Formats: sequence, structure tokens, C-alpha cells
Amino acid sequence: MATITSAGVGSGLDLESIIQATVNAEDLPRMKRFQDTETRLTVQLSGLGAVKSSLSAFQDIIKKLADPENFSKRTNTITQPASGSIISVASNSSATPGNFNIKVNQLAQGSRATTNAAFTAPTDVVSATGGRLTIGAGDKSFEIDVAAGATLEEVRAAINNSADNFGVSVNIINTGGATPEAKLVISSSITGDGNDLTITSDTAELDSLSTTAFGGGAGGLNIAVADQAKNAIIEVDGIAISNATNVFKDAVQDLTITATKVSEGTETARLTIDYDKAGVESLIESFIEAYNNAVGTIDYHTKAGGALYGDSAMRGLKNQMFSALSKVVSGAGNFETLFDVGIGLTKEGTLEKSSLVRSINESLTSNYADVGKLFSGETGFAKSFESFLETQLESKGSFTFREDSLNKSLKQLENDRASHDYRMTQLESGLRAKYANLDVLIAQMKSSGSYITQQLASLPGFTSNKA
Repeated sequence: MATITSAGVGSGLDLESIIQATVNAEDLPRMKRFQDTETRLTVQLSGLGAVKSSLSAFQDIIKKLADPENFSKRTNTITQPASGSIISVASNSSATPGNFNIKVNQLAQGSRATTNAAFTAPTDVVSATGGRLTIGAGDKSFEIDVAAGATLEEVRAAINNSADNFGVSVNIINTGGATPEAKLVISSSITGDGNDLTITSDTAELDSLSTTAFGGGAGGLNIAVADQAKNAIIEVDGIAISNATNVFKDAVQDLTITATKVSEGTETARLTIDYDKAGVESLIESFIEAYNNAVGTIDYHTKAGGALYGDSAMRGLKNQMFSALSKVVSGAGNFETLFDVGIGLTKEGTLEKSSLVRSINESLTSNYADVGKLFSGETGFAKSFESFLETQLESKGSFTFREDSLNKSLKQLENDRASHDYRMTQLESGLRAKYANLDVLIAQMKSSGSYITQQLASLPGFTSNKA
């Protein structure tokens, strides 16, 4: 007899439904438990991640408040004269706050030399036999070789393209007119009194391109008085200061003043150096916002129905954060707690800017240094909070431990689901084997019954009961 491959085909019974119902009775309750567990673990992992993220953002602000550098910055406020900007200023953390009137009398310049020789065109030959030019300014110099038969244009290119060129540029000015001239103009970027260009050669044939002739005396290059190298000169509160460049470092201690334009008449720029109070106040505001966000995130995920509802670790974390706010700091003058500098605590447990004692701005104005000590001192509030957050968020901290534990549970759940699927496959296979035998047996019984009925019907006197 052929094997029956679909349960119930041979017997006519609905064995497929019986098999499916039996498997579902075992499978569906377990699958629902798997799904419920996966949802619970995933939601917890998501909630934990949200709290961790908010604490990380809070930690970023705390690190800035714990860094003394953020309390040593200075701001420069410059009121330029009506004619335009005449100075720019940079200050370091040691600059003393104060006000200064600054006038620019003269900008530094490099020297410029022009040929006197009557070259008529850039193609004029400057030397039949060639030679060497030595070009210097201040303590810098370089040499170029002039080839035999070199033209004015070729000398220009040789100087400009020299790898040793320290800041010398050469141009040719063509005067045009009835008697055209081509003048070589050589400019130096080396500024400051006494740093004029010096150009000498090793042959008299190149005297037309030298400031000093080979045999002594004046050469063919001339530096006019107006084109001589000069110092920059500024006045700070009426005190004249001279410098070889336009950048005056420590003319006022810990300030770098750059002259950009000569003052018109008696006009001055007003410079105010102050502590970066606005920057610190903004940082404190960011601290308030980040703290409130962290606490709010904990509250949201631990409320009834939340991912971490009833989580004792989260309650403990919030209590620790709240306790840290009340830390008493020594060595910060009259400021012992956060609430002394203009930060208040609402009844909901969040922070706010407050002026019940004094405002943050007043604290920074009255004693900027002590505000810095309160936050970033060795025993300061931010230092303490920084240590607490590192313990929570470090690679071996409580958050990492819990995340690893949840991820392991999810992995185990995945394995349990695979094992369950295998068991269900085996169960269904066993049921089909059992019902297949029943199906064959009933089919055989039906076949035998039909045969007997046929034989009986062929006997003499047998009467069918069919209607």
C-alpha cells in the first residue's frame, strides 16, 4: 500500500487540524512568553540607553566646569574709531582686566629699491659675462647667479623663484612714452628700522642692479627716504611704543596688539580687557539644562508604565545626583554651595537660575575667581561630580554592567527560541508519524469493509438495506 503523505487522506478524518491544534497548544503560550520577555528586555535596554545618554551629555558640561582653563579666559572688547579698524588684540589667561586707549602713529614697512639705470625694455641684457648677486635685509640673505647675457626679465624671474628667497619680490615697471624706460623695483617684507635692502655683486658689470657698487659707493639701485624700512609706532594711554613689526607682543603685559591702520588725527581705539563672565555664565546655564534633562530622563523612564519602573538603581542614582548638589566646598570665599552663586532648586527637584541670594551675574562680577574655585577647585563641586559620573559611565561602570546583562539575556532568549522551534518541529514530526499509522489502519479497515460488503452482496439471498 502506498504511504499516506497528508494526514487524514486515507481515513477521511481531519487529522491536520488535530496535529496543528496539538502543536499550537504547546507553541503559542511559549512564543508569547518569548515575545513578552523580548519586549521587556528591549524596552529596558532602550530606557537605560536614554538615561546613559543624558548623563553623558551632563558629563560633558561637568568636565568643562571642572577645567580651570574655562575660568581663566579673557574677553577683548574694542571700540574702533569712526574712520575704521586700527588694531586687533589677543590676550592670554594672565591678562589683567583694564581699559586702554590706543593710537597708531605709524605702520611697519619693508624697504623698496628702484633702478636708476636707463633700461629701455625687460629684454635688455644686464650683463655680458654674468656674475652673482647677494640680496639681504636684516639678518637674512640669499644669492642668485646671473648668467652671461641674462636679461632684466630673467633676473626678475631668478630672484622671485629662488628657493632661498626670504620675502623679496621683484617687478618691472615700464614707463612708456617717447623715451620708454624699464625700471626694476625690488621690495622686501622685512620690516623695522635699519632693515633696508642691501644688494651687492661680485662684478662691476652688475652695479646697475646693486645698492652698493662693486668698487664701493652708490650702486644703480636707490632706496628713497619714503621707501626705507620702518618700525611700527603706537601709543598706549599716551605712551609711545616702537616695534619692528606691526605685532606688539606684551607692549601691554599678556596682550598682543596688532596695528592694522594709521590713526587719523588724534583718534584712538578703546580696548577693554575683562574676565569671560558671559562665557562662564553660559556654561553654568548649560549645566542647569543638562542636569534637568538627566533628572527628567530618569523620571520619565521610572514612572508607572515606564521602561525602568520600580528600578531601585535608578532611584539610587537620582538620589546621589541630588545629594551631590548640596556639597559644601571650602576655599571659595563666601561661596560654599551652588545655591550661593545664583542657582536655585525647584520643588520638582530641578535647577533654575535664581536671585534670592544673588544672581549668577552678580556672583561673577563681585568675585569671579571664587566662582571658578567653587566649580573647578581641587575640592570643587564639578570635580566631585566628575568623579561620580566617571564611576557610573566608565567601561566597567554600572551602566555597562547592566547593558551587558540585558544583552546577554536577549542572546539567551534567542537561543531558547531556537531550541523551542526545534522541539516544536520534533513534536509535529512525531505526531505526524503516529497519526500516519492511524490513517493507514483506518484506510485498511475501510478497504476491508468494502470488500466484505461486496462479497456478501454476491451471496444468494443477500439483500441490501439501501433505500
